[in-house]
Amino acid sequence: MPDRFSVRIAVRSYEIDVNGHVNHAVYHRYGEHARTEHLTAAGCSLGRLTEHGMGIVLLETHVRFLRELSHGDLVDVDSRLTFGAGRTFEMAHTLRRGPDTVAAEITCRMGLLDSVTRRLLPEPQKRLTELATAPERLGPG
Repeated sequence: MPDRFSVRIAVRSYEIDVNGHVNHAVYHRYGEHARTEHLTAAGCSLGRLTEHGMGIVLLETHVRFLRELSHGDLVDVDSRLTFGAGRTFEMAHTLRRGPDTVAAEITCRMGLLDSVTRRLLPEPQKRLTELATAPERLGPG
């Protein structure tokens, strides 16, 4: 089963800081965009999650900056899901400029939030898989 998803983003002029490269906060937005697109491709769009009384919550994030990104660069952001036994799961991203240049690595700890109780739901992998229209996009079961 596929366990990777990728989206291409073009660096826009307003994402550049005074040093002439992508502002550090924008990397988080790139990761968020990849996560949202990945879950949508699996059939777990934000709207579908909301309809089922759930939401995705970001609990922790870490970015490792490795190379600069500049205006006009095309950045491929991949997304990989890893589920464990608890109430949380991990999504990891590698941001690449071209096939050989890794610009950044992002790791995120996430959970599924019950919209009513405002608590993390157990078994996020099971819940997302049941909701998904393309569960193979969520990675190995």
